Amino acid sequence: MSDTRSDHAGHRRRLRERFLASGGKGMPDYELLELVLMGAIARRDVKAIAKRLLKVFGSYEGVLTAPPERLRGVEGVGESAAAMLKVIEAAAVRLARARVLGRPLISNWQALLEYCQAAMAHAAREQFRVLFLDRKNVLIADEVQQEGTVDHTPVYPREVIKRALELQASAIILVHNHPSGDPTPSRADIEMTREIAEAGQKLGIALHDHVVIGRGGHASFKSLGLL
Repeated sequence: MSDTRSDHAGHRRRLRERFLASGGKGMPDYELLELVLMGAIARRDVKAIAKRLLKVFGSYEGVLTAPPERLRGVEGVGESAAAMLKVIEAAAVRLARARVLGRPLISNWQALLEYCQAAMAHAAREQFRVLFLDRKNVLIADEVQQEGTVDHTPVYPREVIKRALELQASAIILVHNHPSGDPTPSRADIEMTREIAEAGQKLGIALHDHVVIGRGGHASFKSLGLL
């Protein structure tokens, strides 16, 4: 037993040293997951658990974005390990958000897309998010206005514009996700976007874009010529 514990301790130490030396570059996904699991599971080999998680969820991203109850359904993953994995996801979303808050979004478009992808791409339900901008296109507020079902979110154009007026926003960007994974805008998406654009135009609030987020990418109404 003592030899086994010594082997585990040595493996963990070497893994941490490799990570600190490389910043994780070149390390396979299962080793990065091992490092996360090591913080929640003591005195146990976690390599098998890491590989099991990747097999079940398909990728490192798939593991981190999986619901806690599904994570706990994997052999070897208890409440502490599931919580640790979700903390890593939350940290990634918060870091991505910090890169867009208080900055001009038009010149930081890629950072915005990365934030929206991290925050919404793997959500089980549709979310409708509005980004409110000032006259310099700096992000002043980021709010989820509605959350719906797996394929529909009720959106009320008047409420969106009312909130923009409350925040004294000069422009908005709409973002919502498609849990199906396909970011192609639906007919309902197009009609709702046009209603918001028309309502905002009457009150001097510009609609810069509407971005649909899917697991495999995104669709921009502006790029598609829909705005």
